[in-house]
Amino acid sequence: MSEAPSLRDPDVVLRARGISVRFAGTTVLDDVDLDVPAGAIVGLIGANGAGKTTLLRVLLGILRPQEGDIQRPTRRAGVGYVPQKIALDPQAPLRARDVVMLGLDGARLGVPLGRRRLRGAVEDALAQVGASGLADARVGELSGGQQQRVLLAHAIVSRPALLLLDEPLASLDPVSARDVVALLDDLRRHSNVSIVVTAHDLTLLLPVLDRVAYLAGGRAAVGTPAEVVRDDVLSALYRAPMRVIETAGRTFVVADDGGTPS
Repeated sequence: MSEAPSLRDPDVVLRARGISVRFAGTTVLDDVDLDVPAGAIVGLIGANGAGKTTLLRVLLGILRPQEGDIQRPTRRAGVGYVPQKIALDPQAPLRARDVVMLGLDGARLGVPLGRRRLRGAVEDALAQVGASGLADARVGELSGGQQQRVLLAHAIVSRPALLLLDEPLASLDPVSARDVVALLDDLRRHSNVSIVVTAHDLTLLLPVLDRVAYLAGGRAAVGTPAEVVRDDVLSALYRAPMRVIETAGRTFVVADDGGTPS
């Protein structure tokens, strides 16, 4: 992979071109292109095993694809990351504010941050995600939705330009999941951060997505939700007849013979 050090388009935070990844001879991603516009929420959508997490790891820079390149802004922006699963020991004496503090670079630009500035940054991050009241709570004793807020605060405390989240709605109850989606929308609008989020269910995220990369069989259909979440586009992607069904406030993508929603 060749990785260009700069990206001269100020309206794009990150650009991926021709990304191909193979594991043990199996193609996981095949010639995938993706732009992440500034201030946008981009959804990586697809069934389990479609390559969403693999693509996220490529964007994050922790996985090197066999082909393709990643271009970043001229001024290299910080990246915040929330992984899919983090095991938090309920007995560990780790408070929410401690977790957020771990996301800070205390010597940014070579100048150590004072204790007051560190504490202020942590308090600001917790306030942004509506978790100020959780600052002194043990993270292992928090609910799934509360833990997700603390992890988001950890990811944004250094004020990154790009935030990557792997299945942040997984295992959350419907109310907590809706709250997290609303929080992401608020962060995008008021914190000037671009967000890339993976999910297998379109329903909750669809109203806030600016762009979608729908993955299947290693390939991706990319565009606005209106351009991608269509019978013809997804049928071409899956190379089989597919239908987009909206019912009871939910959006499903199913095989045209009435198969299981993806």
